[in-house]
Amino acid sequence: MILSRVKSDSASSRNSNSPAVKKTVPDFEEFLLQRDYTGARTVLEFRAADNDNIRSLIDQWTAFCNFHLGDYAKALEQYQSIRKDENTVAINVAVCMFYLGIYQESQELIETIPNSPLKVRLLFHLSHKLKDEERLLELHGSLRDVSEDQLSLAGLHFLRGHYQEAIDIYKRVQLDKKDFLALNIYIALCYYKLDYFDISQEVLDMYLTKYPDSIIAINLKACNRFRLFDRRTAELDIKNLISNSGTFGSDLIKHNLVVFRGGEGALQVFPMLIDIVPEARLNLAIYYLRGGDVSKAEDLMKDVQPSVSYEYILKGAVHAVLGHAGSKEHLKNAQQYLHLVGSSAAECDTIPGRQSMASAFFLYGQFEEVLVYLNSIRSYFVNDDTFNYNYAQAKAATGYYAEAEEILMQISDPEIRHQHTYGMVLSRCHINCGHAEQAWNIYVSQDNNTESYALLQLIANESYRTGEFWISAKAFDMLEKLDPNPEHWEGKRGAIAGSLLAIVKERTVGAPPEGITAICSLLRDSTNSQAETMLRSIRRYASLSK
Repeated sequence: MILSRVKSDSASSRNSNSPAVKKTVPDFEEFLLQRDYTGARTVLEFRAADNDNIRSLIDQWTAFCNFHLGDYAKALEQYQSIRKDENTVAINVAVCMFYLGIYQESQELIETIPNSPLKVRLLFHLSHKLKDEERLLELHGSLRDVSEDQLSLAGLHFLRGHYQEAIDIYKRVQLDKKDFLALNIYIALCYYKLDYFDISQEVLDMYLTKYPDSIIAINLKACNRFRLFDRRTAELDIKNLISNSGTFGSDLIKHNLVVFRGGEGALQVFPMLIDIVPEARLNLAIYYLRGGDVSKAEDLMKDVQPSVSYEYILKGAVHAVLGHAGSKEHLKNAQQYLHLVGSSAAECDTIPGRQSMASAFFLYGQFEEVLVYLNSIRSYFVNDDTFNYNYAQAKAATGYYAEAEEILMQISDPEIRHQHTYGMVLSRCHINCGHAEQAWNIYVSQDNNTESYALLQLIANESYRTGEFWISAKAFDMLEKLDPNPEHWEGKRGAIAGSLLAIVKERTVGAPPEGITAICSLLRDSTNSQAETMLRSIRRYASLSK
């Protein structure tokens, strides 16, 4: 997890111009105690010029500083150049390899080193990375009830998505080690992963009070505020860190800044961070999904073996989009992934868990069940257009047309409002709520294409079913002109008969505002031979009723 932070030199720079302050250079030990590894490394470089006799010791401490600054490649190079046969150096080489993702080589090296607590902890995490569950369980039994081993266990719980278990361990350690302030960051990070952003920030503030310049803490604060407030607020929190390229945490900051900016610069940043920041691969897949490039999203996710809920959810989303294109196998996989998250003991009562279960039932077509889960989290998404879009579709599918119509009309996102499905669902709601004319207006505002043809069919049939005969007649008339199918004439004929009956019964529903004149106009435009017969009968009725 988080090993170190870079200490800001802002305090010393503020006092540099004061004549009352005596200018002194802290020694190496002071820099280490302050965790200012940049300063410590600078002192070592200065000493190295005049101390050839202790070159090996200086190189080791320089590698130590580089490691804690996040420059694992440089630290590895330096450790390897010192003494390969020295066990203390060899284990540091293995640790650097681990942080660089060179897991197999790291394990092969550490197996040659005598047993030690650090060796056990490193092998413990290597077993997780290499997916050796049998060895992992064996090493778990070797962990001692001491802070170092328990923190290592908590770290593994975090990596495996067992955030509450990690919190429990961190809090137990914290009882005995009250000066371990960094535990607040770890606990805050776990709460963040559990979506308890407000609690996460409360815990994090305890650390920020002591170390307000911590890069990791400031970044986590920005992530909390991104979730609690908005992108702009989050971006303001890390704006002073953006220029710190090359420092510890800079890759994570670059990654998060793209997220805060809604994906701006994703293709420039995410690809180069895929093997550095684990979330980069997932967020790049999300970027491709939102852009409609499903094949690239699938390529990124196909080799991902999900181990935590959000990986299962993203895999499910990719399969769902592919299934929507007509693949039953992908649809089945999407249902399984999402149902697995929603039914798990760890996620069933969380917001993502309930969203996942609702999505699974949505794909199953069981919309009553969808509403059970969406109703339980509705208060968290009152102004969320995407949530409301799905919520309205489930409402419409279960016959709650008035509620669905109201929700759909509140959606402001232009991307959603321009979707074909949005127009179809809203039209169905309008018709079933007695606003069929509004459904007709949706069709009129669209360009003539395959999607508008499908909408026209929906309006024609749904209006007929609900007794909105005049709108149905106009829709069938348009269908007849576009495709002279006998079924379209039959629908038009029945709708016109229904409109005429509405006039005779003096009903407003189903009758054209212009009366019989409008009906005659539709019949005159028809090429079907029965149209003239109907037209004569209607004219005769009109003349007799005067």
